[in-house]
Amino acid sequence: MSTVPPARPPVFQPGCALCSQDGGTVVWRNERLRVIRADEPGFPAFYRVVWNSHLPELSDLSTFERLHCLEVVTTVERTLRQQLQPTKINLAALGNMVPHLHWHVIARFDWDSHFPAPIWAAAQRERALEQEEAVRARLPEIEAVLRIQLPLA
Repeated sequence: MSTVPPARPPVFQPGCALCSQDGGTVVWRNERLRVIRADEPGFPAFYRVVWNSHLPELSDLSTFERLHCLEVVTTVERTLRQQLQPTKINLAALGNMVPHLHWHVIARFDWDSHFPAPIWAAAQRERALEQEEAVRARLPEIEAVLRIQLPLA
C-alpha cells in the first residue's frame, strides 16, 4: 500500500501573476494545484492546470508530483473530449510570459476563429459567436463533472 507524500510548503514569487492571483475562475483546487477556466475571448473551453507553488518547469516536481500534475491535465482533457467532442484538444506548457508551471488545456473546434492554427496565431476567420455561446452555456455542467472526476486524479 503506497502513501501519498505530503505537499511541500508553498513557495510564492513576488510579482508572479499566478502566485498573486488565481489566473481565472477556479473550478477545482487541492493543496498542490488548481484548475481554472481562463477568460480567453473566442475560446470558451480554455482551462489551465496551475501548480500552486512557484516552480518554472515540470522537471522541478518530484516523481509523485509530476504524475499527479499530468493526471489532472489528462482528466481535464478527457472530460472536455467526452462532454464537448471537440475537433482537437491543444495542450501547452509554455511559460515564456509567466514562468510559473501551468498547462493550457484548450478544446478546439473546426469553427473556431483560429483553427487549425494555434490560438496565439492570426485568426483564420471571424468568430463563431453562436457556437462559442453554446459551448459557454455547457460549462457549468462540464465543470460539475470535473469537480467529481478531479479528486480521483
